[in-house]
Amino acid sequence: MVYTKINEDEIKKWLSENLNEERYSHSLGTAQCAKELALKFGLDPEKAYIAGLLHDCAKCFSNEKLLEIIKDNLQVEESEMLNYKTLHAPVSAYYAKKVFGVTDEEILSAIRWHTLGQINMTEFEKIIFLADKIEPNTRDKSYREEILNILEGNNGLNKALLKCYKETLKSLVKRDLKICLLTVEIYNKLEDLCKTV
Repeated sequence: MVYTKINEDEIKKWLSENLNEERYSHSLGTAQCAKELALKFGLDPEKAYIAGLLHDCAKCFSNEKLLEIIKDNLQVEESEMLNYKTLHAPVSAYYAKKVFGVTDEEILSAIRWHTLGQINMTEFEKIIFLADKIEPNTRDKSYREEILNILEGNNGLNKALLKCYKETLKSLVKRDLKICLLTVEIYNKLEDLCKTV
């Protein structure tokens, strides 16, 4: 099935022109990792690849441009605007639809929520979230291995997500950044899911 109105080579050309070199490499790595995780968990690998490829397409836009696009086109909760590092996620989903012609709601939702996540994420959303954190091109190798090992165990997806949220919370506190309440809610929900299964 075709998930975009332009082909993969054209997408990569656009990304290489609109992302810095490291972010482009990260996007390619996320796409490949998402494809591998999709195959592992019985999901559509091509759909996962496209979501991974486009998840950060707006990452290198200026904060001013991101805020302008959000203000003019999107509904984003005020609590989500606390941290400028998450602004690219809703805008990337918007660009995936408007520029690349993605109409598949699962892809758009996975891109939209790949930074903060949301309560009751689908398996597809979970693998895109994780692929972003553990792709092999730019992410820490030992952390990647730790998450991959967790994924092998019982209730692996939820336990791997919980590990990611623990690290995110620690990192936000360490950098003296505000924490979106949704992040805390998801963390608490994952704690429950990992204790009951």
